[in-house]
Amino acid sequence: SGVDSFLGPEMKSTGEVMGIDYNFTGAMKKALISSGLNVNPGSPILLSIANPDKTDSENLIKILHQNGHKLYATQGTAKMISKLGIDVVTVEKRLSNNVGENVVDIIENGTVSAVINTVTGDRQTLQDGFHIRRAATLKKIPCFTSIDTALCAIQTEDLSSSFTKRKYNINSIANYLEL
Repeated sequence: SGVDSFLGPEMKSTGEVMGIDYNFTGAMKKALISSGLNVNPGSPILLSIANPDKTDSENLIKILHQNGHKLYATQGTAKMISKLGIDVVTVEKRLSNNVGENVVDIIENGTVSAVINTVTGDRQTLQDGFHIRRAATLKKIPCFTSIDTALCAIQTEDLSSSFTKRKYNINSIANYLEL
């Protein structure tokens, strides 16, 4: 209870889920499904991107837009997304202000079904991020704290849109080892 879901470098390297397939995309999709980080095509997503990560996130944001995701973002992130010519709904990040819905509200009420929240900054920013990640964890929706992992999830989202259309393989490990 009360633990932050943000993973430091030591935790990122000790994964507990493995996906195996004949290609990287299929293997990644299986790992994301197994770890509960599956993002449904076109689902609404909340973004709160730290300033140092904004440039790196541009490709991810363009793909989210192309895939039909409705984007919600904190003020600084929304400004950056708007500059890309992409529609975005700005959401209040500060939890102490009582002006309209804030990021935790839209997570808790089911407005968004995934969160991308990168972490750097001052103490207040880290505290806001903690509440964002905690709300996503309690709501049991995917929460990504790094651009590269979020990008993998988004690039593989169409692989599981329906069981009959899946583009990954299901075999025993022995069959994969026969390569």
